[in-house]
Amino acid sequence: METSIFTSFREKITENCGKVIVGKDDVVLQIMICLIAGGHILLEDLPGTGKTMLLRAFAKSIGSDFRRIQFTPDLMPSDITGIHYFNQKRGEFEFRQGPLFTNLVLADEINRATPRSQSALLEVMEEKQITVDGKTYMMSEPYMVMATQNPVESFGTFPLPEAQLDRFFMKLSMGYMTREQEISVMRREDVKDIIATLTKVVTIEELKALRAAFSQVNVSDDIAGYIMDLVEYTRNSKLLECGISTRGSLALYRACQIAAAFAGRDYVIPEDVKTEALYVLPHRLSVAAESHLSADKFVENMLLEVPVPLEKL
Repeated sequence: METSIFTSFREKITENCGKVIVGKDDVVLQIMICLIAGGHILLEDLPGTGKTMLLRAFAKSIGSDFRRIQFTPDLMPSDITGIHYFNQKRGEFEFRQGPLFTNLVLADEINRATPRSQSALLEVMEEKQITVDGKTYMMSEPYMVMATQNPVESFGTFPLPEAQLDRFFMKLSMGYMTREQEISVMRREDVKDIIATLTKVVTIEELKALRAAFSQVNVSDDIAGYIMDLVEYTRNSKLLECGISTRGSLALYRACQIAAAFAGRDYVIPEDVKTEALYVLPHRLSVAAESHLSADKFVENMLLEVPVPLEKL
């Protein structure tokens, strides 16, 4: 398999997004992995860390449409999927598309909306389609939902249920920039002006080629067994109420393949599994209250305990 198409794609996207978001190349890489895999992202971070700007820059880099939805307690499902209204001039009902009809969706503070409105995302995330009044509309590719939530302020929120969390391919956190990086951001021009100058650096054809090629990345029996060892560890652990689902194991498998290709390899190594597990697994776990562990810490401990396959000489 020719991995140069992956490394070239990565370099162009990273360089373009780096003009807007400084020092977050690892986050941009994970967004690329999610996009190639056809998944969705849950971004849990504090306000003002550049989540919206990052996705705007990413959308411009791939030449796709972008829409942002601010989730609030009074948001109705029809507000985001669309609604049929009566056109008095034509004397007939017409469908007005909601903001989900785009390529990249930023569902800002998704846990602010009621479960009814949150559930309006389930069909489009799983099937890439929206059904309104019995009629189904297919979404154009690429299609990705990035939902954000504030990890600090929980008053007036509706936590996402496990079934909905499992539909997110990975969970990311941007965090603060370093001191030097933030000073450089202070001195430069306004970020909105920078985004306005960004141009598309990859094509839809390149994206389709990557999606068709990543499945050719070789995953040895030992690496596949290592992934299953991690999955079964979560299912058998007494510290968890709920382990990794089959959807989760498939997500980790594909994420490792794409990560390896972006690294210029046509085969997966244990380090790929360890890295991607930190993004793909924690939000799918339901940690027992008596364990006094966060899901992220559980995964870190698990990676230290589960034996890593060694290269056979």
